[in-house]
Amino acid sequence: MSNSNLRRTLRALPDFAENLPGFDPEQAPEDPAELFLAWLDEALAAGVPQPHAFSLATADAAGNLSSRMLILKNLDGDGWHFATSRTSRKGRELEENPRAAMNFYWHGLGRQVRVAGNVVLLSAEASARDWAERPAADGSENPDWQLYALAPREVEFWQADPGRRHIRHRYVL
Repeated sequence: MSNSNLRRTLRALPDFAENLPGFDPEQAPEDPAELFLAWLDEALAAGVPQPHAFSLATADAAGNLSSRMLILKNLDGDGWHFATSRTSRKGRELEENPRAAMNFYWHGLGRQVRVAGNVVLLSAEASARDWAERPAADGSENPDWQLYALAPREVEFWQADPGRRHIRHRYVL
């Protein structure tokens, strides 16, 4: 496909459905976790596949960026939990530069949630429990498995609008 054909093809693709949910930032709770959980419930009710999947962006010490898809493990006072091997690329990058950004995207609802902040290691016990509770767990141990929590400094909720009057609601913590 030529560049001009690609451009025409991309421009012709539809953006969002006409019947997206509404969102009034004036009615948003003070706690972004509460709003996220409400939106997650709505994504589950709407049948969004893997609504707990998110893109995690990290950077190494030199600022070279990378991103990949992960699964949210939990959300509590420590932050937004995810896990990986400490020896993986993301594990090494988080050791060098313990900051990250998550992005959840639910196309059918025209919604995304962006979370950015510092990442902390959770306990060895919590990491071992997370490893053991995976659906494919076989009882083996994995000493490199690490459960992390992203403690947000910023959370932004975005609601698409078919008329391109998108709504953003940002929390700075």
